[in-house]
Amino acid sequence: MARKLWATRGLAALATGAMAVSLAACGGGGAGGGAGGGDGAGDGEAGGLVGVAMPTQTYERWIADGDAVKTGLEDAGYDVDLQFAGDDIPTQQQQIDAMINKGAEALIIASIDGTALGSQLEAAAAADIPVISYDRLIRDSENVDFYVTFDNYEVGVQQGTSLLTGLGILDENGEEAADAPEGPFNIELFAGSPDDNNAGFFFDGAMSVLQPYIDDKTLVVPSKQVDFDTVAIQRWEQERAQKRMEDLLTATYTKGDVTVDGVLAPADVISRGIITALKNSGYGKGDLATPIVTGQDAEASSAKLIVDGDQYSTIFKDTRLLAEQAVTAATAFLEGNEPEANDTETYDNGVKVVPSYLLPTVIVTKDNLQAELVDSGYLTEDEVASGQVDE
Repeated sequence: MARKLWATRGLAALATGAMAVSLAACGGGGAGGGAGGGDGAGDGEAGGLVGVAMPTQTYERWIADGDAVKTGLEDAGYDVDLQFAGDDIPTQQQQIDAMINKGAEALIIASIDGTALGSQLEAAAAADIPVISYDRLIRDSENVDFYVTFDNYEVGVQQGTSLLTGLGILDENGEEAADAPEGPFNIELFAGSPDDNNAGFFFDGAMSVLQPYIDDKTLVVPSKQVDFDTVAIQRWEQERAQKRMEDLLTATYTKGDVTVDGVLAPADVISRGIITALKNSGYGKGDLATPIVTGQDAEASSAKLIVDGDQYSTIFKDTRLLAEQAVTAATAFLEGNEPEANDTETYDNGVKVVPSYLLPTVIVTKDNLQAELVDSGYLTEDEVASGQVDE
């Protein structure tokens, strides 16, 4: 029963996710009811500097996030210092130090390592600068004032559910498929970067769905690599993911009677590394069927892979709404108010439970990609066709 309920919960996003996103976009939620919703915040008279620290420009989603937050803050009347740290921790520390020294009145931080900003947060607190943790929870500090993110555990549930759906174990309603093909199915597991607090939520959510099927031998992990620390990919690097998949194929799948049926991948960038390794090993050609590979972030390059049949699914996290909520929270703080949280229990950073605002997510496959990503304006048809975001 628990197995079916978890799966149903994840698949329900296919039917209701678009509505939830639409309601969030229209209603705004959170403090002030939307970016620039407070007195004078949207009329160009608010003034003040807001520092926005993003982890990298390597992945298209972080560029989009940074640009969206910057635009929203500027539209709300604030000056913005937007910095990307190139996935280098000392660089991000220096950038945040500089923002504080410049007189930033609020900080929005998507951390590289959620445990590495203690001295910067202490300096911010000493200067009465509110800190908003953006998508990645900053850990081990009491000086984190608010957290804007998606329901990260549910993202993992959706990833596990979409893997089961792609394998034909579940149908579109989350029920065990009456005509499910005979198992067992060989799968491999990947997780995100161990220094990103979200990675554990993604993995735990996915395993809540997959573990019952592993226990009853419907799913088999031939490598026997099933714990988070073993399957995690440091810094979410595509090259590391490709190398690990290549090593798995060499060590476990050299015999012709053992083939990969599916891979739990926690993000599109990791999916692409996995898919490259699989295709280089002959999957998708001849008798080697294309495995079911999951993902997250709805990046244009992976949207193309979904259309082409190389990747089965991604999780659409509408970063436009995330950026809007970050601006909403910053505006509330700068007007002397507290941002509205819709979760005050889940996100314990090791020192405190950080008040949070969680946004909805949607499973995207080839069947609903047009409706969710293109018709919503998140990607253009040309971007999906080319696999590249237009400059």
